[in-house]
Amino acid sequence: MKAMVIKPGVSKIGAVHWERRLFDSLIPLPDGTSYNAYLVEGKEKVALLDTVDPMTEYILMEQLKDVKKIDYIIAHHAEQDHSGSIPAVLEKYKEAKVVCTPKAKTFLIDLLPIPEDKFITVEDGDTLDLGGKTLKFIHAPWVHWPETMFTYLVEDKILFTCDFLGSHLATSELYATDECKVYDSAKRYYAEIMMPFRNFIEKHLEKIKDLDIEIIAPSHGPVYNNPEFILNAYREWVLDKPKNIVLIPYVTMHGSVKKMVEYLEAALVERGVIVKPFDLSVTDIGEFAMALVDAATVVMATPTVLVGPHPMAVYAAYLTNALKPKVKFISVIGSYNWGSKAVDQITQMFGNLKVEFIPSVYIKGYPKEEDFKALDALAEEIVKRHKEAGIM
Repeated sequence: MKAMVIKPGVSKIGAVHWERRLFDSLIPLPDGTSYNAYLVEGKEKVALLDTVDPMTEYILMEQLKDVKKIDYIIAHHAEQDHSGSIPAVLEKYKEAKVVCTPKAKTFLIDLLPIPEDKFITVEDGDTLDLGGKTLKFIHAPWVHWPETMFTYLVEDKILFTCDFLGSHLATSELYATDECKVYDSAKRYYAEIMMPFRNFIEKHLEKIKDLDIEIIAPSHGPVYNNPEFILNAYREWVLDKPKNIVLIPYVTMHGSVKKMVEYLEAALVERGVIVKPFDLSVTDIGEFAMALVDAATVVMATPTVLVGPHPMAVYAAYLTNALKPKVKFISVIGSYNWGSKAVDQITQMFGNLKVEFIPSVYIKGYPKEEDFKALDALAEEIVKRHKEAGIM
C-alpha cells in the first residue's frame, strides 16, 4: 500500500489486512480490517500518528524507508494494533519521542519495550507546532480504553480519532465512497466495541461538535471526507430511542423452543412489531450485536440443560449485558422436562442494563394450546410496553 495524500503534507499510510477474520480471538472480521497510520509533515517537524499491528509492521517500515526523519510518534491508544510497531519506528528514528496521555504512557510501558525517557505526555487541549501544522490533543477516555485521545490538525481541519468512528473494513480506497457498505461495517464496529461506552461517547460527540471538521481520519477503515455521514450515524446509534424491534436469540435441541419462537414471531409480526430471530448455533455473533443497537426488546429462548439454560443462550445473555445496548425490556421463553432454573439464571445476568422484565413463558415439553395462548399474551404485553415507551 502506497501513501495516499489527504492534503499537502498529510498522508495516510499503514496496512490493509485483507485476510484477517478474527480480532482479539473474539470479534469476527467478515471484511478484514486496516491499521491506518498518518504522516503529518510540517515545515520544521514530522509526526507519525499511530503505527500498525505487529503482523503488518513490515508494510509500515517499507512505507517509511524514504522518510528521512520522524520527530514525534503520536500514540492515541495503547492497544497493540495501533501501538505495536512503535518500538520498530523508534529503532529507525532514534531521536523520535512518543506523545500520548499520561495514562497511555503507563500502559505503553507495561505493554511494549519503550524506555520511559522516550515519552512526552500531553494534557487535554495541549498543542504541538510542527511548523505551519498545529496538532491539538483532545483527551477522550473510554473510546474504548481509559487512556485514549484524538488529535485535531488545526490548519487542515482534520480530526484523527483512532478507534472512534472507525470500521473493520479492508479497502484500497482512501475515502468512504460506498456509504452503505461503510455504514454496516461502522455499525458492526460500534456494536462490538464502542456500545458499552455509549455514555462516554455521547460526551465526546458533544466535545467535538464545535470543531470545524472537513475530514475525519480513523485508524480502522476508510477516511471520511463527508464527516456528517459518520457523525450522524453515531448520533442515531447513541442518542435515538430504541426502535420497535424484538430480538429472539434462541437455541433448540429437539424442536420445542423453535416452535415457540416461530409462534411468538408470527404473533408479534401480526401486531406490527419487527422481529429478528437469531439461531445461536449458526449466528454470526456480530450480526446479533448490530441488531442490539436498535432493539427495544430481547426475548431469550432456551431449552433446559442440566436444569439451567443452554450454554449458547448463556453466552448471548452475557454478551447482551456486556455490550449495554439501549434495550428496555427482556423476557425469557423455553421448555423443560423434569425441572429448570433457566429463567432465574438468565434474568440474573443483566445487571448492567436498566431494563424491565416481562413475565416469562417457560413450558413443560412440547408447546400445547395453552402454551400458545401464553405466547399470545406475551406478544400483547410486549406491544403494550412498546406503546407506553413511545416506540410504536
